Amino acid sequence: MEIQEVLFYAIMAMTIFSAAIVAFSNKIIYSAFALLLTFVGFAAFYIYLSADFLAVVQILIYVGGILILILFGVLMTQRIYDPTLLSAHNSLWLSVGGGVAFAGVLALIIYKQSWSAIVDKGFETTTTEIGTAILSTYLLPFEIASLLLLGALIGAVYIARSGGDTK
Repeated sequence: MEIQEVLFYAIMAMTIFSAAIVAFSNKIIYSAFALLLTFVGFAAFYIYLSADFLAVVQILIYVGGILILILFGVLMTQRIYDPTLLSAHNSLWLSVGGGVAFAGVLALIIYKQSWSAIVDKGFETTTTEIGTAILSTYLLPFEIASLLLLGALIGAVYIARSGGDTK
């Protein structure tokens, strides 16, 4: 086995193990930190697929934004040590049936796929292509989106400073 294969399997094991911790941990803070490892694992998979732009976006958006927001929500919550809330509906069999049906459909799709038609070609870096497209073909929509986000940010700061009273 080459070092790339060993590294791939190690990242795969880390991602699966951390995703299992997210799903089955009773402590929400452990789940949040395991979610960090899961997101980093997916970013590593994007690097293996030569999608370096998606890897950077995965780190910046999910780890830098979404996960930090979740951690702030967890740490600011007053009652995180209350007893576990249980759902009134106990639908274990429905969940297992849905999971088995999904796995069956996925296995059927994988089996029916014509894998010989997929050609393994080398990919060029996606970052330069995306940058060129944003600054040439899609310049106007990109600038409109940036102005829209700037307006939303200014509005959020205005509402936060006024204490929610916008009269």
